[in-house]
Amino acid sequence: MAFDPEILAREFTILKTLPSKGTFHYLDNAAMAQVPDCVIKTMVEHETTRRSNVKRGIHRLAEAATEAFENARLQVAAYLGVSHADEVIFTGGTTAGINILALSFGQDLKQDDEILLSELEHHSNIIPWQMLKQRRGVSLRYLPVTDDGRLDLERAGDLITTKTRLVAVTHGSNVTGAITDVRSLARLAHSKGAKLMLDGAQVAPHGPIDLPETGADFYVFSGHKVYGPTGVGVLWGRMDLLEKLPPALGGGEMIHEVTIKCSSFEDPPHRFEAGTPPVTQAVGLGAALEWLSRQDLHDIHKHLTGLTNRIMEGLTNIDKGMNRIRILGPGPGKPRLPLVSFAVRDVHPHDICQFLNDRHGVALRGGYHCAQPLHDLWNLDCSTRASLAAFNQVSDVEAFLNGMEDCMKVLS
Repeated sequence: MAFDPEILAREFTILKTLPSKGTFHYLDNAAMAQVPDCVIKTMVEHETTRRSNVKRGIHRLAEAATEAFENARLQVAAYLGVSHADEVIFTGGTTAGINILALSFGQDLKQDDEILLSELEHHSNIIPWQMLKQRRGVSLRYLPVTDDGRLDLERAGDLITTKTRLVAVTHGSNVTGAITDVRSLARLAHSKGAKLMLDGAQVAPHGPIDLPETGADFYVFSGHKVYGPTGVGVLWGRMDLLEKLPPALGGGEMIHEVTIKCSSFEDPPHRFEAGTPPVTQAVGLGAALEWLSRQDLHDIHKHLTGLTNRIMEGLTNIDKGMNRIRILGPGPGKPRLPLVSFAVRDVHPHDICQFLNDRHGVALRGGYHCAQPLHDLWNLDCSTRASLAAFNQVSDVEAFLNGMEDCMKVLS
């Protein structure tokens, strides 16, 4: 059966209950997507039939919980296109995954070593490396951004040197929607002996991801952006690299043996999962990725591309050549994620978001989107973002555009 966003939306109870409280159009999916009922059902079933700690117990609940937890690891591996489930490390989210990698990978770095980031990054892919710089004295370099919000890969050849140990960049920007040409970046990084980490928080919802094809050495993403629960994410790494990395955090579950004098650690992934992991959340994440894999992702991509282009064309028509609205990122027809950030001259994004929420029932996001350096680069005091998911329909986009037209008349 052909993909139908209206039919898909019926799988989300929250979308069915909101209209009773007034018209509502959810366009904040880059921050947090909604959760289909089958994922909620899976987590409730786990909590009511298998709730127990994992990995160590030998009673029936512990064994059932461990089986469900490890099955979720298999589901994540399948979604990422990797053959070794033990390369999948469960974390608290993208932020936690990058911090774990910085703490672990960074332990052996020296003062002369370099890490290449970009001016396009989310704060979660800047601050952990700045903290590593404070601890280890490493140097941070930044790949510049093109005028249309893409990584300037033509400069990568100058910035990746034999001193570069890691290139850590976004797979897709949460502000501009630009998708990184990761394969060419991986080849360049590897030619200089550097490793490549991709922040996949925005791309993972539109997968499945073929990680071997990307050439990445590490990959991170969050559950709450892939139609799953909060409080869980994934750090994936090539096993040959994970086996050489020291643990980032210490505690239960990740040890082989502990004495008063010293400790030894489990093999990956367990050495990176100190303490009780987010068991129910991991089970929910596995269910979300399995649900997502069952969808017609090709048709969903076409649908979301059409809605994204409609947003950009609509904003341009509302502006009518007045140069009041600046759309960030690649233009129509160019590869991009289904999100559109824009700035309106002399109107603050928070006012736009409040106006569209109160008068038109449209949920947007206003602010830096945790990417203040990019906004500073472009001399912008924040921006407004509309971001789409598979359940969004033409009516959602039209409500947004009608609201923006009204907003421009009243506030601009």
